[in-house]
Amino acid sequence: MVMYDDPRILRAIAHPTRNRVLHELSAAGSLRAADVARRIDVPANQASFHLRQLAKYGLVEEDPEAGRDKRDRVWRLVDPDGIRFRTSDMLARPGGRAAYTVFQRNAIEWGRHLVERALDQTETPVRKSVSEWSLLLSADESEQLLEELSEVIERYRDAGRTGGPDADRETYSVFQLIQPYPELPVPDEA
Repeated sequence: MVMYDDPRILRAIAHPTRNRVLHELSAAGSLRAADVARRIDVPANQASFHLRQLAKYGLVEEDPEAGRDKRDRVWRLVDPDGIRFRTSDMLARPGGRAAYTVFQRNAIEWGRHLVERALDQTETPVRKSVSEWSLLLSADESEQLLEELSEVIERYRDAGRTGGPDADRETYSVFQLIQPYPELPVPDEA
C-alpha cells in the first residue's frame, strides 16, 4: 500500500471533482475519461483534465492492458487499495498544515452532505441507509471491528470491479466512522 506524504496531494484530493473521480476509479477499477465524465456528469475534457492532474501527483496512471488499442487511454488508481497518508507526516512537511486544513474542511462538508442526502425524504426512493450503533469496545476490539468491516467492503468493491459498470450498478458511498463516543457539541448561544 502506498503511503503519501506530499501536502499537494491533500489539496489535489480536496477538490470535489477530483475526489469524485478517485471514488469512481476506486469503485470501477479502470475507466476511460469519457466513462468518468458520464458517471459524474461533467464534460469529457474536464474529466480528462482532472485525471491528468491526479496523474501529475502520482495518484492515477494509465492502464494499458485495459485499452482496446494503443490510442485508447484507460485510467486506474496507482494503488488499487486507495489513498493513504499519515497525518503527522503530512503536517510536518512545509505547507502541510495549510493543506490539511483545506482537506479537513472539505471532508467535513462532504460528510455533512452525505448524511443530509441519506436522510432526505424528498428524493424519489432509492436504497440508502443511515445507521448508528453504540458499542462497548476495547481499543483492540475497535481495530478488529475496523478490519472486519474493511474486509466486507473490499469484497463488495472487488465484486463491483470484476462485474464492471453497467446499467444495474451505480457508485455507492459507504461512509465509515469508528471512534470513541464524542462529547456533545456546545450549543450556540443566541
